[in-house]
Amino acid sequence: MLHFKSQELSTSLERLRQGDESARLEILQSAKDRLLRLTSKMLKDFPSVHRWEDTDDVFQNACLRLHRSLAAVTFPTVADFFRFASSLIRRELVDLSRHYQGPLGHGAHQAKHGSRTDSFTSDRLNPGTDTHDPQQIIVWTEFHEAIELLSDDERQVFDLLWYQELTQPEAAEILNVSERTIQRRWQLARIRLQELLAES
Repeated sequence: MLHFKSQELSTSLERLRQGDESARLEILQSAKDRLLRLTSKMLKDFPSVHRWEDTDDVFQNACLRLHRSLAAVTFPTVADFFRFASSLIRRELVDLSRHYQGPLGHGAHQAKHGSRTDSFTSDRLNPGTDTHDPQQIIVWTEFHEAIELLSDDERQVFDLLWYQELTQPEAAEILNVSERTIQRRWQLARIRLQELLAES
């Protein structure tokens, strides 16, 4: 069983595609619980932001972006909607991270300096939530930005499994593909991320 109101959301997305602007608020309401959990999970990867902003603050800002976008963008499927929503939350967090870690930001004067990590390893795919090391904050900002450079198929699977914490069978159901296909795309996405991060 999927953990969001899939049918209700699908109906609202269809109404929006048909020009019913009132569906925008219904879409956000149907997706609220899942997007809140998604925001909370993603915020843990940004300790410099988490120090100054809570989940509700980030969620509200991301929802404003999403509400504006829904005036111009429609989504064929629920999976497309959540993929787009997660990208907006990611952008909001990256922007906030840059704000707080910039030369005039609060975090620039509060961060604890630690050792520099020189290369990306698989350990970097397991976020730490208690570091204020500026280099590690840069690392995680680069990580989330690199996700945007994955292919559509790879990014879609990464969003569902990593950010939305769906199981592989659930992701396969949403995307209407086999579990083996999900496993293959998941592996390719992680390999590609390692390559992108090694180049940065």
